[in-house]
Amino acid sequence: MVTELGHFALVLAFFVALVQAIVPMIGAQKGWRGWMAVADPAANAQFLLTGFAFAALVHAFVTSDFSLRLVVENSHSLKPMLYKISGTWGNHEGSMLLWVLILTLFGAAVALFGGNLPPALKARVLAVQSMIGAAFFAFILFTSNPFLRLARPPFDGQDLNPLLQDPGLAFHPPFLYLGYVGLSVAFSFAVAALIEGRVDAAWARWVRPWTLAAWIFLTIGIAMGSWWAYYELGWGGFWFWDPVENASFMPWLFAAALLHSAIVVEKREALKSWTILLAILAFGFSLIGTFIVRSGVLTSVHAFANDPERGVFILIILGVFVGGALTLFAARAQAMEARGVFGMVSRESALVANNVLLAVAALVVFVGTIWPLVAEMAFDRKLSVGPPFFDKAFTPFMIALALILPVGAMLPWKRARLGRAMRPLVPALGLAIAVAGLAWAMQTGRSLLGPVGLFLGTWLVAGAAVDLWSRTGQRRDWRRLARLPRADWGRVTAHAGLGVAIIGVSGLTAWQQEDIRVVQEGVPWQVGGFELVLEDVRQVEGPNYISTTGQVGLSTVEGREIATLHPEKRVYPVAQMPTTEAAIDYRPLRDVYVVIGDAQDGGGWTMRVYIKPLTNWIWAGALIMALGGGLSLTDRRYRVAAGARKVPAGVAAE
Repeated sequence: MVTELGHFALVLAFFVALVQAIVPMIGAQKGWRGWMAVADPAANAQFLLTGFAFAALVHAFVTSDFSLRLVVENSHSLKPMLYKISGTWGNHEGSMLLWVLILTLFGAAVALFGGNLPPALKARVLAVQSMIGAAFFAFILFTSNPFLRLARPPFDGQDLNPLLQDPGLAFHPPFLYLGYVGLSVAFSFAVAALIEGRVDAAWARWVRPWTLAAWIFLTIGIAMGSWWAYYELGWGGFWFWDPVENASFMPWLFAAALLHSAIVVEKREALKSWTILLAILAFGFSLIGTFIVRSGVLTSVHAFANDPERGVFILIILGVFVGGALTLFAARAQAMEARGVFGMVSRESALVANNVLLAVAALVVFVGTIWPLVAEMAFDRKLSVGPPFFDKAFTPFMIALALILPVGAMLPWKRARLGRAMRPLVPALGLAIAVAGLAWAMQTGRSLLGPVGLFLGTWLVAGAAVDLWSRTGQRRDWRRLARLPRADWGRVTAHAGLGVAIIGVSGLTAWQQEDIRVVQEGVPWQVGGFELVLEDVRQVEGPNYISTTGQVGLSTVEGREIATLHPEKRVYPVAQMPTTEAAIDYRPLRDVYVVIGDAQDGGGWTMRVYIKPLTNWIWAGALIMALGGGLSLTDRRYRVAAGARKVPAGVAAE
């Protein structure tokens, strides 16, 4: 009964979405306030109905209702409760329902927090948001219904993909979708502004917090996915340039560019057209990511391999919304004339360079991701584009970006002198060079990657510190820092977080050590400055798996004990699938990463050991960036938005 009610609620939400997409838009065009007012209750009703439908699906998974086909294919009665719940979105149909739930959540949030928006703009934003919702409601109901029953329910289910039975993957999709789908609000604001024919500082002030919130969630989601790949897949890496990884990274790059571009619109009323285009592209690439993950055209370890017909449906949605928005953008180009002018050396120019580098980097990732598909369709050739291409094509743009960021933050608006702006950064530059020189001196016969990465990371962190220090004034009044807007604190924190992440990436890539060998129980071996010994191997039975668990003692070569690690090799009998559970000794400056392999015919076990310097700095940097975004989001100027547009004296408000 609960399942049928959930299905019915989903159908009702679809019809409410159609009403919200049509009535407020007509009301805004005609100036009918009553019709515009329909948007708020409709947005709330959509969210509540979709929330009920999602809760009904969660209930089916929690209670192991095997009359539901989706539960049979993605759950099992012996599965731990956490994974029964996460199994709700660990599949195509359930994850799409979560996708639409978050879409309606953002619509309801705009209705709740958009009190300062002009009624016509708010109505148009919510109408466009609901058009997206209606399209995906139709996609779910007609091609991906999660509430389909089975005529003959089985006694038990087929279990969830074992790779997804992990705490990191339980929370990774919701955060990622909050970022993906959150960019729909920026898209809705862009389309609404194009329809209205007006983009100004107030619009930029309204759109920035929504973009910032989406960027924060996307940052956390990408970091969680990277961490999961690091400790769960057993290969020891944090990023493989997998198509699904790239699908989340491209919107992140465009969202970062949009945040910086909106600053110029807000402060100087310049780059209007570019900002609108970035808002369209950011959500457009979210839809492209949805297509990549769900169409089955590209393979990935964590893609939903579904039939191409669903991919065609998503492709139509992508074409209608992004194509329609770009057509409207072309038609309204003259209405977005920039007012502010600026010199070649200015903060505006630095932000333009920032935007270009981020956008081109995203396009490089897109070309590398989609090229195997293009080659197969156009030339009937099977190609693989792997990490070497991405590393060589993407890295130069990030190096240029890291060099520009500290300088751009110090430049004044409109026009500046580069030498004067660089003067306070001389100590930061000296420190960065010193750190790079120290790294070069300590390593022998290795590449420049490590020293260059440490230079860039230190340059960003020290540049952020100098940015704050410069705000104390010539008299060095440190109390002025307490009065700085939180957006300024957020900016320097995010830039410093990027520097920390760059240090982690370069340190891991340049100085990682790997050792693969067959070891006997009780016989120690050395890797780097550590001694390891396989003390025991035993069979352990888990709730829904059987594990071969090793006990590995880790100590220094001098004999000081550090930790006891327990790497595992699991087999899930229901899914008939093995997984690798690495054992990791986490430390601030390095990780020791141990993986147990198969037993050998001549005795002993295959063991892989990695020494990974500065690995945790990667995820620490991502969290610091997200923290910086959160600080900016709490700025009072964004909490109250921009307020109503100023009305000239003597003119009554509508």
